[in-house]
Amino acid sequence: MDLAMVGQVRRFNRIVTQRVGALNDRFLARDRSLGESRLLWEISTQGRDVRSLRAQLGLDSGYLSRLLRSLEESGLITVGARESDKRVRVARLTRRGSSERAVLDRRADDLAESLLEPLRASQRERLVAAMFEVERLLTASMVEVGPIDPGHPHAQFCVRSYFSELDRRFEKGFDAAKSIPANEEDMRPPAGLFLVATLNQEPIGSGALKFHGKKPAELKRMWVADAARGLGVGRRILNELEAHAKKRGVRAIHLETNASLIEAISLYRSAGYKEVAPFNSEPYAHHWFEKRLKT
Repeated sequence: MDLAMVGQVRRFNRIVTQRVGALNDRFLARDRSLGESRLLWEISTQGRDVRSLRAQLGLDSGYLSRLLRSLEESGLITVGARESDKRVRVARLTRRGSSERAVLDRRADDLAESLLEPLRASQRERLVAAMFEVERLLTASMVEVGPIDPGHPHAQFCVRSYFSELDRRFEKGFDAAKSIPANEEDMRPPAGLFLVATLNQEPIGSGALKFHGKKPAELKRMWVADAARGLGVGRRILNELEAHAKKRGVRAIHLETNASLIEAISLYRSAGYKEVAPFNSEPYAHHWFEKRLKT
């Protein structure tokens, strides 16, 4: 890694934590830290289950418990079992907590305005645009990609979402029963591989391979959630699949796709896939691609 880049990231972190008041144990001039204030804001008026809070904020369970206990002792939240499932603990704002959250919102707006106020109009636009770009890139850095059993709920969610999108985008809809199958057994090692991309432990993308010995592997179930488009998730999944294929000694990957999937076609072409003559009878395919893998 370039040490100059690492140094710039560290300088950015220092100035941001100082400028937004993260170093102060009374964030936004309230009687609690930034961690407690952020947690109070994330609970929101609807309440949140503790597990989802831990996943979203990436907090250690012990530290999260201490933060929740502190907010409970201050009379700002209650934590109890969900009525429909006693195994799930839910944090909810009290009336006092809701009032405090409203104060935090107002003061957070004031802080944001104080960052923009000293700047000229053109500088404000540059800063806001840069913040948007940094937000997207930092979000992309939080995405995790790894193998998973195709029967896992995350994998099943991705496959259902993939089929739903195909049915929505294809001119005449999509019926999985009419398509060349890629069953769980086909995508489970050693016959295949299924990858899932997650953000805050929630599935946002997938991709799979079917292996055929020395013959080209088949690329299947490539899908990225609409909300995750633009984060480079599809490219990461594709790169990971190719890396796994190389480890298996695979020399080429085949895929077929529908003409309506413009983004996917663009991704494949930019990743080095070349259009070839049809190699199967997939009824929904308009394009067939191949990529020779460098060993």
